[in-house]
Amino acid sequence: TDAMAMAVLAMVLMIVGLDQLLWRPVVVWAQRFRVEETAAAEASRSWFLDLLRRSVVIRRLGRWRKARARRRRAAPAAPARAVPRGIVKPPAALAAVALWSLLALLAWGGLRLLHLLAHLPAAYWAALGAAGLATLARVLVSTLIGTAWALPVGLAIGLSPRLSRLLQPVVQVMASFPAPMLFPLAIALLHAAGVGLGVGSIVLMLLGTQWYILFNVIAGASSVPSDLREAMVAFRMSRRERFWALYLPAVFPYLVTGWVTAAGGAWNASIVAEYVTYKGATLATRGLGAAVSQAAEHAQFPYLAAAVLVMSLVVVSFNRVVWRRCYELASTRFSLTR
Repeated sequence: TDAMAMAVLAMVLMIVGLDQLLWRPVVVWAQRFRVEETAAAEASRSWFLDLLRRSVVIRRLGRWRKARARRRRAAPAAPARAVPRGIVKPPAALAAVALWSLLALLAWGGLRLLHLLAHLPAAYWAALGAAGLATLARVLVSTLIGTAWALPVGLAIGLSPRLSRLLQPVVQVMASFPAPMLFPLAIALLHAAGVGLGVGSIVLMLLGTQWYILFNVIAGASSVPSDLREAMVAFRMSRRERFWALYLPAVFPYLVTGWVTAAGGAWNASIVAEYVTYKGATLATRGLGAAVSQAAEHAQFPYLAAAVLVMSLVVVSFNRVVWRRCYELASTRFSLTR
């Protein structure tokens, strides 16, 4: 227990230190590249960046670089050296050998996969299809729940430099904390409340994926030009009107990115969320994650290959049918650059 507490403390200190010494200075420095006609009401600040700007060593380094650049411009240009034509590109024979080797490796892997899957019964494939739909439903529900709270909270943080300065380190600590370390506590609470793993796995997925949505919403809200926000205030638009007319369209591309990454994280988390061990007993629910974990635990490689294949097909198909359409919608109708 003491070792775990020290590990958590060390992780928190590392995350906060990295934010204050690296990411916060980079974010503040990047504000100079914002394309706006009016300045932000309250710009973010970084004590470490201010310290670096006042540093004598940094100023001397800047003067040395400027002097070196002046000497380079004053020096005569060196004649360009001719590059032998023979080393511009690799021989065609070498490229052909690499291509055919790759194709042969892919063909061998495909044959091995077909050999593993050839003897699986049709009933197992039907069960995998139903499991895929169950896991997909949990992934979508966890993404929806994460959006329900992350969208308003992310807008509030991203639109307020003061809240961003105060809460960003807290959010980063919560997001960087390994979610599987919380699984035993979450499972114990769910078990005490009488919640089965069919619903409880959604909570476990949510623990590690909701932060992707929050971070992207914060990034989208902080990128809204302040002149547009001031125009909305000048036209005396209500908060609801500003949300539908400006904030939601502005953050929608970032929100789609958060959805995609959160859904991907939920698919990964399903492997440990749908098949867990609690107090020596195995708890499982129908899903592709449980199928993968169960096959891996019992070294049933044909079943493992089939479950991974079905999961890959479901994820790729959903990405192409749904997420790609969302990206197209974000780039055509909800883009501030168009």
